[in-house]
Amino acid sequence: MSEDKILTKHPLDKSGRNIDRHKYEALKQAILSALKNKELTHTELFDELHKRLKRKFSGNISWYGETVKLDLEARKIIERTSSKPQKYRLKSR
Repeated sequence: MSEDKILTKHPLDKSGRNIDRHKYEALKQAILSALKNKELTHTELFDELHKRLKRKFSGNISWYGETVKLDLEARKIIERTSSKPQKYRLKSR
């Protein structure tokens, strides 16, 4: 197993988490793929992550998913909408 880690960011400048780069990349790809061409609520996004990763991921999908989602927000790759309920989408370039 690789000891390659990534320090995540947080949109509110809270301290990030050091997580395994392989797990980070798996969650990042799943989030970006789930949000491709659509907006999802938090619940819908995490339902998608569980469907896509449940047999391929070792670790708590919800915890890693939240950590990577916050990192992608901080890096301005995804954003929250102002709608009610709030949804997530890929940030327009």
